[in-house]
Amino acid sequence: MEALLVRKLGDPTLPPNASENSSLGLSTSHPIPNLESPTSVRVRIKATSLNFANYLQVLGKYQEKPPLPFIPGSDYSGVVEAVGPNVTKFKIGDHVCSFVALGSFAQFIVADESDLFQVPDGCDLVAAGALPVAYGTSHVALVHRAQLRPKQVLLVLGAAGGVGLSAVQIGKACGATVIAVARGNEKVQFLKSLGVDHAVDLSSANVIESVKGFLKSRKLKGVDVLYDPVGGKLTKDSLKLLNWGAQILVIGFASGEVPVIPANIALVKNWTIHGLYWGSYKIHQPNVLGDSLKELLSWLSKGLITVNISHTFSLAEAHLAFTALKDRRAIGKVMITFDDGKIVKSKL
Repeated sequence: MEALLVRKLGDPTLPPNASENSSLGLSTSHPIPNLESPTSVRVRIKATSLNFANYLQVLGKYQEKPPLPFIPGSDYSGVVEAVGPNVTKFKIGDHVCSFVALGSFAQFIVADESDLFQVPDGCDLVAAGALPVAYGTSHVALVHRAQLRPKQVLLVLGAAGGVGLSAVQIGKACGATVIAVARGNEKVQFLKSLGVDHAVDLSSANVIESVKGFLKSRKLKGVDVLYDPVGGKLTKDSLKLLNWGAQILVIGFASGEVPVIPANIALVKNWTIHGLYWGSYKIHQPNVLGDSLKELLSWLSKGLITVNISHTFSLAEAHLAFTALKDRRAIGKVMITFDDGKIVKSKL
């Protein structure tokens, strides 16, 4: 089968197999994984999503560092291709999605049936492959942790990226007043098309002045929930907009700078600071992730949320996918998809 291997840590924007300096290697004859247990399911992958964590992992800058070589990739969707003798939830041909710590940048993957989720009829399979990590992160953050309520003010930083865009949509689904912050007119116009209540273009506006002006026009006191996958100076500025009793969701540091949140101000203003490492729920509270993804798939099937696929690449073009992610060119999700006609068939 076709699989992308991380042979050495380094820049994933260099073409696979291009030189000795390439961190990525593309294999066209990687072994197809066998069913590991009576409840195992082999999935023929249709689509797998790129997340910023995948980029950091190849660079060697992520908190989890697997031994080399490894197949990167986390969330995916596909079609059930083989099932173990004790599998009861799925049959060959079913559409499923899931997430793993590693391994989805390949044509096939094996998972236990308990880790798979049925994709509802009518849902786009590529969109389902983009759902678990980005939308799961925002859903757990906003619904489970912050318990976002209707009419609360939600401020989303990095709002045009994968997790940011998901936070905007989930915020609207929860009935919140959503303020979206992004850079560039194209991104801002797209956010407005989603119905955000206010959008800030960082290339031409000051976030503090713009948001304060909007809050004043709506007679609102401040921001109730800050969703922050960016960090750096933008976080520092956003703290000046928070209400008494606000909640801060620390999602990531795409700016490369870890912000400092003054504990004395958090005390005086009764702020709650949530650190959210979505993947750790798999170990500590897996039922939270399961319930979250089931609700998201239901919302997707009902049209309450949509997944904007910004870029789609083949596995051989993985370096271009990583480049789109690195250069912040995406509005929404970057995906790697597999052509069904080129899938290598396997035998039980």
